[in-house]
Amino acid sequence: MEPRTVLTLIGFCVPRRAEKSRLGTFFSGSGKETTVPANSMEELVSLCKRRGFIFQGSEIYGGLQGFYDYGPLGVELKNNLKAAWWRTNVYERDDMEGLDASIIMHRQVLRHSGHEATFSDPMVDNRKTKKRYRLDHLVKDQKADVVAKVAEGIGESVENFPAVVAALVANPARASEALIAAGVRDPFSGEVGDWTEPKPFNMMFRTTIGPTADEDSFGYLRPETAQGIFTNFKNVVDSTSRRLPFGIAQIGKAFRNEITPRNFIFRVRELEQMEIEFFCAPGTDEEWHQHWLEARLSWWEAQGVPREKIQILDVPKEDLAHYSKRTYDLMYDYPTLGYEEIEGIANRSDYDLGSHTKAQGELGLVAKVEENLDSIAKLTIPHPETNKPVVPFVIEPSAGVDRAMLAVLSEAFTKETLENGSERIVLKLRPHLAPIKVAVIPLARNREEITTVARRIKADLQKLGLGRVLYEDSGNIGKAYRRHDEVGTPYCVTVDFDTVGKGEDATLTDTVTVRDRDTLAQERVRISELANWMRERLR
Repeated sequence: MEPRTVLTLIGFCVPRRAEKSRLGTFFSGSGKETTVPANSMEELVSLCKRRGFIFQGSEIYGGLQGFYDYGPLGVELKNNLKAAWWRTNVYERDDMEGLDASIIMHRQVLRHSGHEATFSDPMVDNRKTKKRYRLDHLVKDQKADVVAKVAEGIGESVENFPAVVAALVANPARASEALIAAGVRDPFSGEVGDWTEPKPFNMMFRTTIGPTADEDSFGYLRPETAQGIFTNFKNVVDSTSRRLPFGIAQIGKAFRNEITPRNFIFRVRELEQMEIEFFCAPGTDEEWHQHWLEARLSWWEAQGVPREKIQILDVPKEDLAHYSKRTYDLMYDYPTLGYEEIEGIANRSDYDLGSHTKAQGELGLVAKVEENLDSIAKLTIPHPETNKPVVPFVIEPSAGVDRAMLAVLSEAFTKETLENGSERIVLKLRPHLAPIKVAVIPLARNREEITTVARRIKADLQKLGLGRVLYEDSGNIGKAYRRHDEVGTPYCVTVDFDTVGKGEDATLTDTVTVRDRDTLAQERVRISELANWMRERLR
């Protein structure tokens, strides 16, 4: 039952405020008094566990830090989010191809990409607790006065935190002294730690390939999906006859052995990425960089993440990755965490293809790359104006699926106080993202004439291909509505006694009640018109 003033009509409850429509009765008004978004990460974590979105990996054995499993509703939301990204960036564009490259990569790929040498984070140990932390995270999470003392101890301004971290890494012995003198506390014990000198920790997962475990038979689980695109550049060009500009899109798993994974699914060791490598002629890269910045902001808005919740960070030159000419980081305002990166849009110049190509000295590369004597392919393409072979520049929009999930859930999560003072939690997901599109609910699950019609409606709606349609026969109609509010189901369809011609109003035969998640409005819709009604609202 909706927690508003109601009257009972033929076995089910409807709001007292009602107006006549062309068919039956339309019930208007939301009944809401106040709405409140998610205030903390804990609220999202609780919802995800309670409703089957996300579970801790290997939970029955105590869990495995940095690994999460997506439950029945989580996998649906995740798949819908990825499908929306793929549809926008591949199907709706004429300059994009798709790819699904291997997760395990040849060691030479990640050696020439720079990952073997540079894909590391600074790590420190507390001799007292034997706990290990990522240096920048450890310092950043201290109280402001402690951070200031660390900066002073290393001789840098506290206003430039990246410079503080860089100085700590560059001066290990002095860094240890600065951390101890500043009173940096261990997050585990809460006590001042006895800190070791920082040392680099390579985050790639190494694995043995084949039956022999030696230095000649190992590879890596890829730390990003990008390298599979670069190593397949020639294959894609040769098989599709693409010319500049064009892109290659990929969604897939990546693995990073984070020192201290934390903040739920925000920082994990097994993640999924949605990446594009967009290849363009040198000299047109800055224009395409701006194009992709705007395109990505528009896409996030279409998923329910408003622009006003995203800050654009033009990454300072001294903080750029080794491959980057310029990078925009889209910083989303997460609950509890504040502004953190949700997507990076990098101008990678010709670094990547230049690193993996043979005959580097003949190609006039702009980027500074390490010599490659192992590649057997020349990664060039005709320039669109001169037709001469050129190594293209690359614009890379790269987003994490897990962080995207967290942002979408955060924006959708709403607490509403209703007119009678009761509270409901509702996920106001965009319909195309909702894990369940429609719940079909028989008012009386022990009446065959009602359940038969309900199951037929469910089957017919499922055939529309709009997404998952659920037959919901848990019993209590009010509890079913609340459950589907909380998991984001846009519409509930109730089959009642009027539907099967056993109510008091014969004009409602062969109609159902459709309830709107966001407004709580209820409308009688003819079964014969229900498919089109849903198509218009869920496509």
